[in-house]
Amino acid sequence: MSTLDRWTRWPARDVPIRERDSRARMAISFFGRLCMLGAVVFGTFGELHYRGWLVLVPVGWIAAAAVLFTGWHHFCRAQRLWPTLACAAGLLGYAALADEGGARTLASVIWCGLAVLAVVRLPLAAGLLTAGAALAGYGFGTDDSLLAMLAVAGGMGLLGYLLRLDGQARSAQRALLAQERAAQVAQAESAALAERARIAREIHDVLAHSLSAQLVHLEAARLMLDAGAERAEVRERVVAARRMAQDGLAETRQALSALRGEFAPVAEFVAQLTAEAGAGLAVDGVPRPLPAEAGLAVRRVAQEALTNARKHAPGSRVDVRLGYREDEVELVVRNSGAPRGAHPVLGGSGNGYGLLGMRERAELLGGELLAGPEEGGWRVLLRVPA
Repeated sequence: MSTLDRWTRWPARDVPIRERDSRARMAISFFGRLCMLGAVVFGTFGELHYRGWLVLVPVGWIAAAAVLFTGWHHFCRAQRLWPTLACAAGLLGYAALADEGGARTLASVIWCGLAVLAVVRLPLAAGLLTAGAALAGYGFGTDDSLLAMLAVAGGMGLLGYLLRLDGQARSAQRALLAQERAAQVAQAESAALAERARIAREIHDVLAHSLSAQLVHLEAARLMLDAGAERAEVRERVVAARRMAQDGLAETRQALSALRGEFAPVAEFVAQLTAEAGAGLAVDGVPRPLPAEAGLAVRRVAQEALTNARKHAPGSRVDVRLGYREDEVELVVRNSGAPRGAHPVLGGSGNGYGLLGMRERAELLGGELLAGPEEGGWRVLLRVPA
């Protein structure tokens, strides 16, 4: 902030937040204003002896001062400098008239109050000029000694500056609180979106795997029908497709449970999966519980890789190796080439997005996925931190 801005900038406004000031602060503010009003009223009425209708004179003095202060406060809140200074000039002139009319208490309150509030509410340059004019009016209008006038002027100036600093500190504190709350709301929304994306990704992977496996069996059944196979063999394929649909529903429930950390150990799941697929399994290292995201990645990649092996290389040998390293888990799925006589149509089923989805899942966790041909077959390698 430049020096010119520091002298001409309006004080920072309070950021609107739901919390109100503390009860102690509100009580002190209320009783302070009440005492000030009481001092003005009793001082104004006690300075002169009013009889009859003349009692309305001090009432008029006080009411007019209240109107001028209200206008000054309104223009201050609107940060309109010239109307604010005009109201301040009116208050200074009004205080001089009140002092000449005998209402010295009211005049002193206007001068001192305006001096303090000008420093608190106005830009620093305008506030100091207004406060100086108000304290000069107080000095000319009072009968106190020079030392007393200087003490009052110094005290009013110091009080106004301290209140200004307090207001700026409270405004900065409220601004930081509002920013913190906005950040918390944004963080909560981001977490909710991430959770939705994670759930959507899990359900997508489950359905993609389940539907792909069903398509394999249904395509095999169609080929059998075209070849004139026995009804029992075709029925076996249809039953297998039905079983895959049931397994897909069960896996969807498991995926949602896994997101909450409620799933079986990965080693047990991979062992069951390879046993059902007729693949070989080797486990390196000591199996341990994995984080939910890492465990889900291993499960999904194992499912997708075994499904791809059945689709693209039916009848080939498949070997799975699950390795537990110090700070990561590794999954390797290898299959040999499809034997001669395997029908090539099954390899065309599916949408071709399996590898892309597995790679995206691994990268989201800070890991990697490598897939490609190897010794006439295919290899899928997954590494994720765990």
